[in-house]
Amino acid sequence: MKGHLRERSPGHWAIVLEVRDPQTGQRKRKWHSFKGTKRGAQVECARLISEMQKGAYLEPSKTTLAEYLDKWLTHIQPRVSPRTMERYRELATKNIVPALGGVKLTKLQPIQISSAYAQALAAGRRDGKGGLSPRTVVHCHRLLRQALEQAVKWQILARNPAAAADPPKYERPQLATYDIEQMAHLLNAVRGSRMFIPVMLAGLCGLRRGEIAALRWRHADLNVSQLSIVQSAEETKAGVRYKPPKSGKGRTVAMSGTVATELRAHRLAQAEELLSVGVRLSDDTLVVAQADGSPLLPSSITREWWALLSKTGLPRIRFHDLRHAHATHLLASGVHPKIASERLGHSKVGITLDLYSHVLPGMQEEAASRVDAALQGALQKLHAKW
Repeated sequence: MKGHLRERSPGHWAIVLEVRDPQTGQRKRKWHSFKGTKRGAQVECARLISEMQKGAYLEPSKTTLAEYLDKWLTHIQPRVSPRTMERYRELATKNIVPALGGVKLTKLQPIQISSAYAQALAAGRRDGKGGLSPRTVVHCHRLLRQALEQAVKWQILARNPAAAADPPKYERPQLATYDIEQMAHLLNAVRGSRMFIPVMLAGLCGLRRGEIAALRWRHADLNVSQLSIVQSAEETKAGVRYKPPKSGKGRTVAMSGTVATELRAHRLAQAEELLSVGVRLSDDTLVVAQADGSPLLPSSITREWWALLSKTGLPRIRFHDLRHAHATHLLASGVHPKIASERLGHSKVGITLDLYSHVLPGMQEEAASRVDAALQGALQKLHAKW
């Protein structure tokens, strides 16, 4: 297998690959265009030869979108988490490939992509019962755009057709949470059940479901009332794996006196329960676990939540919404958004401000009233001197 360059014009190169047909033995040439320096063209030529030797080569003129996505997913796999990879493959195989997979990659046009989105919204469900949600179609668009952007970098495409296709508008639903009174009612209703600690950690500390399932006693310093959130449990088809939190870095969450007291009691009760089955509690023991100390699937927390919620008489919200409730309580109590953001583990304070903007108008009114009160007090003192 060989390759050489031909300069068509200054800065424009033809990469000519000479390959032997495995069936006939005849030599064939495959041509690729490259724009850039000679050194860059040489590097690209070497990359194409390497892909051929590995069996990962794609011939641009014949490759379909389905074939390209399969290669791209293989390329992206080492760079994303297993759960993300599962979601990518699901979106590609169930939604994108059935609609556009047979189209040749170099012939794919924005209008075809836009038409596929419209069709998916109207009748995209695989069971034939209507269309996909705008949110799902938006996820498909993001995946397709990311995949085709890589095709541009690989110089398979001159431009990204998905960048010119408009996804459907998706309005984030308003967050449903509990107020302080409802939160107190919930804690009282679930006390004594195995969901009490998960509910408390989500509703009073703002932990995510995966963070709760990965929390170990070595991460809970009951002497200084602090939790170290350094791992999150991710559930995949292959089982549960532990990874860094969503933001990519750990954080410290201060516990209230109520939370610290309840965790001390829980530790004692858990130690007794484990001893009854011949297991000794250690710092490596999961705070929220099964009766024998084995890991709890994150999805099982959700299942138990739905089963328990129906008995409380409270409005139906997701378990994750308890975290939103905690954030709302923080901001409504006057906690600075930056502190709330750090407590929740958001990568940027802008995420906190965006998610909980419905709380901010009341905070702004209170802030304006405080400034006005301070100003009036200063004016009164000034007038008194006159």
